[in-house]
Amino acid sequence: MVSSWDGLCGIGELARRAGVSVKTVRFYSDRGLLPEASRSSGGHRRYGADALERLRLIRSLRALGLPVTTVRRVLDDDAGRTGGSLESAVAGQLAEAGSQLAALRWREAALRAVQESPPSERPGRLLLVGAVASPPNTAPLARFWRAWLPPRMPARSVNAFLDAAVPQPPEDPEPAQVLAFARLYAMVTGPCDGGAPTQPHAHRSAGARESAVLYAGLAEAYDLAAVQMRRGREPHAGEALEGFVDAYARAGDVADSPGFRRALAGRLAADPRIDRYWELTAELISPHVDRPEPTPGTAHDWLLAALESESGTAPAVRRG
Repeated sequence: MVSSWDGLCGIGELARRAGVSVKTVRFYSDRGLLPEASRSSGGHRRYGADALERLRLIRSLRALGLPVTTVRRVLDDDAGRTGGSLESAVAGQLAEAGSQLAALRWREAALRAVQESPPSERPGRLLLVGAVASPPNTAPLARFWRAWLPPRMPARSVNAFLDAAVPQPPEDPEPAQVLAFARLYAMVTGPCDGGAPTQPHAHRSAGARESAVLYAGLAEAYDLAAVQMRRGREPHAGEALEGFVDAYARAGDVADSPGFRRALAGRLAADPRIDRYWELTAELISPHVDRPEPTPGTAHDWLLAALESESGTAPAVRRG
């Protein structure tokens, strides 16, 4: 690299060989990333034979977006050749880049959702999608359901329910999916007369054991019903319905009987409903399909219809 008699080179020569400005070399030197070998009698910086390779490494790390503090840590770790600093830095930068890309994809879809709407609807749609962060945060949805679930429900059961009830936003969304999530967000964060969501009848006396038994049984029943729904089957008696009824019977510590089933059908039909939540969830997870992917809400409706048919109770008008 060097051509001087002492094996050192000046800042101008180093900058020229590295293809950077003198100002850049001075910046890295002043921050301790590129140590000087000495100073000339006139006070000019002089650099050793390894400075060019080190400067090129600094440039490569900075080109990947690593901050100066991280670059220093990598350089200190044996010039980035061994140890875990370089691997950790690259992995962290990849994760950050992925997050930024996800945010940009969501933002692009949100802008398209506004652009593609009729002019008269654009102001309202802008406010709707603009209230959601990029990428979106599902914490408000989880808080909504935590307020809805039995207060004494075990944490493990709560987390299992949230995994099924809180839809994850797609990484590369379509405008319709952005709208669906924005409407979900508005639904769970908007003001409501009663504060927390109205509780279903099954929650009113459920303790920790009863709620755990109930929701574990319902989860299994919903999964079985989803299989039938994907096949296009109409609500009917079978393994899914048996598990559904059994979950309520065991949670209430009562025996299953025709009378219990009739009473259960009437009670569930009268419970408050959150149908709009499940409609939007279906739009979010399976847009543009004739048969949306089942959700816990639609599986519950399928099972309730099967119970009403079996017990001979008239289907109630669905509320909510």
